[in-house]
Amino acid sequence: MTTHLDTVVIGGGAMGSAAAWALASRGRAVTLLEQFSLGHRNGASHGATRNLNPGYADPDYVAMLAEAVRLWDELEADGGERLLARTGVVNHGTDPTLGEVRTALRGAGLRAEFLGAAEAAERWRGIRFDQRVLHMPDGGQLNPDAALPVLQRLATGRGADIRHGVKVLDLAVEDDGVRLTVDDGGRTEVVTARQAVVTAGAWTAKLLGTAVALPRLTVTQEQPAHFAIADEGALWPGFNHVPGEGAEFADWYSPVYGMQTPGEGVKAGWHGVGPVVDPDRRSFTPEPAQMAALQRYARTWLPGVDADSLTDISCTYTTTVDENFILDRIGPLVIGAGFSGHGFKFTPVVGRILADLATGAGPAPAIFSASRRRGAI
Repeated sequence: MTTHLDTVVIGGGAMGSAAAWALASRGRAVTLLEQFSLGHRNGASHGATRNLNPGYADPDYVAMLAEAVRLWDELEADGGERLLARTGVVNHGTDPTLGEVRTALRGAGLRAEFLGAAEAAERWRGIRFDQRVLHMPDGGQLNPDAALPVLQRLATGRGADIRHGVKVLDLAVEDDGVRLTVDDGGRTEVVTARQAVVTAGAWTAKLLGTAVALPRLTVTQEQPAHFAIADEGALWPGFNHVPGEGAEFADWYSPVYGMQTPGEGVKAGWHGVGPVVDPDRRSFTPEPAQMAALQRYARTWLPGVDADSLTDISCTYTTTVDENFILDRIGPLVIGAGFSGHGFKFTPVVGRILADLATGAGPAPAIFSASRRRGAI
């Protein structure tokens, strides 16, 4: 049996759901194929909190941030669900770009102000600060567990066909589009389409194989944790902390990010340093040395939590060498990949860009080109 489609989206995580929503909103015929059920925990688009961290100075990202804030508000209004808790975000430590970030955000109409360490500690006593702090009130926490159903429900309401439990086994580029072999609940089906939007997350390289040349994508299993709150009166913004020099930073794996997840505790984690994995063969268990170091971090820098009472979390990062996304069109394939652990905040904007690429409405910013030479950051 062969099914003929116009546009098929492969992967129904955040970016695929947003692409289906954006395409359906333009009246385009779109079918989304997702190998797992809605709300699964196998990829990167689950859980109740992701930081909307506005801490960017690059003009492309800053423009996307300003658009994202507006689009998240629209999605909340259209979907009738709260998707963003505006707790603000504080970035601190030795990041040398904080001054540039402040200037860029204020130029885009987003709020950003420096606070001294003592003032910041008085406002957010659950966090230890040792240097000035960049406070960004427009940031906060997004809720993936609420956002994905909203995106898919709105897409369906505008004509999209959302199919869960359908795994793409093979993808071939042909002269007139793409040909997919899919497993739909144990039944093999052939699907042809004029074009495919590939938003397969950790499965991108496995799916595309040699069909197209992409920048290297590294899939890691990240293991943040929720720490129990010890200070019930503390207020918790989202936070990002860049280490300094000296012995107390010797066992840091990377900068640390964190936020409060209501009902679960304060989430904290290393950024993009987990073990490299095959997404189909993950352990879902934390790497012991990294988890022990994260507990030491919490004891020193998060006085508002109990570092000995924690629940580990597991998710994937799919990371490019320079941590810039891949948003590009190659023949009949529109590709959204390599979101490198910082893409979720841009979800509706990525959906809009992928829809632009699929409809010929315009290119993505050049920084996201698949053919651009990339150097490590």
